Order: sequence, then C-alpha cells, then structure tokens
Amino acid sequence: MKIGIFCSANRDIDPNFFSLTHELGTWIGNEGHTLVFGGCNMGLMECIARSVHEAGGRTIGVVPQIIEKGGRVSEYVDVNIACDNLSDRKDLMLLQSDVIIALPGGIGTLDEIFSVAASHTIGYHNKRIILYNMKGFWDSTIRMLDDLQSQDFIRGFWRDYIQVANSLEQIQILIY
Repeated sequence: MKIGIFCSANRDIDPNFFSLTHELGTWIGNEGHTLVFGGCNMGLMECIARSVHEAGGRTIGVVPQIIEKGGRVSEYVDVNIACDNLSDRKDLMLLQSDVIIALPGGIGTLDEIFSVAASHTIGYHNKRIILYNMKGFWDSTIRMLDDLQSQDFIRGFWRDYIQVANSLEQIQILIY
C-alpha cells in the first residue's frame, strides 16, 4: 500500500510528535508499505522518511523545485518525483497514494487536508484521509468540522472521508 503523509516541516515542535511519527514510520516500513511524502529534510517529514527507510520501506518524495533549489531534499527519498510547486505536489501525492495520513502540521498541512477532502466531496476520488490526532492535536479542527456539519456547510458526513485515529493501533484498524 502507498501511504501518503501530510505533516510539518518544522523542527521546533513537541518532541512527542517526533516519537509518535517515528513509531508510525517504523510500522510503515516493517509492513512493506511505501511512504509518499513531500520530500523535505526537515521536521516530521524527515522523521517519517528516515524511520520508514530504516525499517526497510520504500519512500517516494514529491519534491517542488524550490525545495530542490534550496538543498532541502531528504536523503531518504528513494524515488524523487519533481514538481513545479505546492499545488502540483498535492495533486501528485494524491495520485500516488492509496490513503493519506495527516500528522501535526500548520497551514500547508491544512491546505493539503482540505484540498483532498474537497476533491473527494465532488467525486474526483474516493481516497480517505486519516487525522492522526497525536496528543489531541486535531481536536480543534474536529470541533470546527463538526460545527460546519451542524450548520449544513458540509455535503454528506465529513467522517466518511476524513477519519480520526488517536493511536497507531487505530490507524492500523482504519487502513486494513
């Protein structure tokens, strides 16, 4: 299975997020799955790539030109798919992935989650997104989505295509 990961490239975040990301990456590699990620050598992106690689898994980095030019491509990228910009990266990551897991992240991660969710709601694909709710990170986003749902701003039921997992064990159940 190809597992896409959306996540932070920030280094200065809660160290527990790195521990949980490493655990996830080790599981992905040990299970023989392929990681699809943004290809950057910083933050949780580098952590997930390194842990998948060290566990014997394969990694696909979808790398925008600006990251390549800045010398920020992870050394753990096995297959490098070059792209022009962040919009291309989202499209290519979605195309390459069977399922998406969103780890803690900022504006870029939110953009990725909602782009994939929006394209799902209008029928471009049937791929799921799993919010890995490490230490309650996605709680406020979940409340916002519930609020939007209660006001009828979301077609269908958002949890049909955005699922929530609070542990690696829950991710394993949702994926299989």
